[in-house]
Amino acid sequence: MKRLVLFWILAVCPVVQSQDATFRGNRQHTGEYGGAGVPQFTKVKWQFHTDGQVLSSPVAAGDTLYVGSSDHFLYALDLAAGTVKWKFKTDSRITSSPAVSGGVVYFGSFDSNFYAVDTTSGKLKWKFKTGGERRFAGTHLHGAEPASETMPDPFDFFLSSPVLWNSAVYFGSGDTYIYALDAATGNLNWKFKTGDVVHASPAISEGTLFVGSWDSYFYALDAATGKEKWRFKTGEDPAIHNQVGIQSSAAVADGTVYFGCRDSKLYAVDAATGKERWSFSNKGSWVIGSPGVLDGRVYFATSDSGLFYGLDANSGAKLFSLDFKNWPMFSSPAVAGGLAYIGSHQGKLFAIDLKTQKVAWTFETENSKKNGPVYTKGDGTPKYEAAFFDFFYDDMIVGVQKMMSVGAILSSPTVVNGTIYVGSADGSVYALN
Repeated sequence: MKRLVLFWILAVCPVVQSQDATFRGNRQHTGEYGGAGVPQFTKVKWQFHTDGQVLSSPVAAGDTLYVGSSDHFLYALDLAAGTVKWKFKTDSRITSSPAVSGGVVYFGSFDSNFYAVDTTSGKLKWKFKTGGERRFAGTHLHGAEPASETMPDPFDFFLSSPVLWNSAVYFGSGDTYIYALDAATGNLNWKFKTGDVVHASPAISEGTLFVGSWDSYFYALDAATGKEKWRFKTGEDPAIHNQVGIQSSAAVADGTVYFGCRDSKLYAVDAATGKERWSFSNKGSWVIGSPGVLDGRVYFATSDSGLFYGLDANSGAKLFSLDFKNWPMFSSPAVAGGLAYIGSHQGKLFAIDLKTQKVAWTFETENSKKNGPVYTKGDGTPKYEAAFFDFFYDDMIVGVQKMMSVGAILSSPTVVNGTIYVGSADGSVYALN
């Protein structure tokens, strides 16, 4: 009798298998989250403080939130209370976002290792050594002196976040390779060499892996074999090396790949052929964050121009834009319940009503309230002269960190059961509802 009952349950109630918990909500990285979202902000549910900047985007699996910090730790936090279940130490900063599957959390660190850690115990299952992590580098970056000196880019904040598919885990590295590892053992399945650092996060759709490189090419690879299917060339700026390369992670929807580039464009490329369908130029500002795609629309933000756009996904036509006073946005939008949630270098998280095309509510970090006025002009735009005193490279490094002191939100939000989870450069992970 029990067998008959079990057979009946399986026959009429098939098991629904959800995708792994990962950066941007799914392995296509569309940024879409189910549920009603948070239509109106009421309170900080909890706040957890680490000892370093939290640029990693949190990922929720079950009753646990996983997030990395620049204090070298990956944290497993109770989703409801924000208390520590365990923390795992690496030898450097963790600015990649974790992925969770089958009781294992996967992530990379600036110590050049890629880790697999048991989600229950926080114990290491295996680690894989890459050829060496590094940031993108070039001469005369952003016009800084000495002009002939090779400089690491201080805005290359993120490491590649992993994605899982078909018992393998995929990620990019500063050693210029894209890796596919056996998810259970960490053994190398294949690696693919690009022309420069790969810190964008790969997306996977229908057996194809999509990812861009700092070499200014966007790649489509067979996820099973690593064989190149096509590559797409973006723009270049050889003069000062600040308008080149792909930091943005791709989103894949309805046979189209959407991604941003430092050449100031958002691209829509045919997923099967690699042919450009359209590109949208925002006239000189980087597109670092990853686009959100939902219901025939694409949403993305720009860097120093601080604009949030809504485009028609089929044509690339501009539907609307919102101006956030030239505060850069490296965060990627999370879309839930008719709202898009996105962080800003201003230390604020904005909830944008996609129907009215207006800001529904705003959350401000502690450091934004404390330090924001020092670095903000009377008209609300960034007061860069308070942070940058010279065009020398060393001063640029110091200036970037001064601007980050306003509790900048570079982390991309995760939306789970009516709560938004996001990290901040003030060292905190916030739960908002």
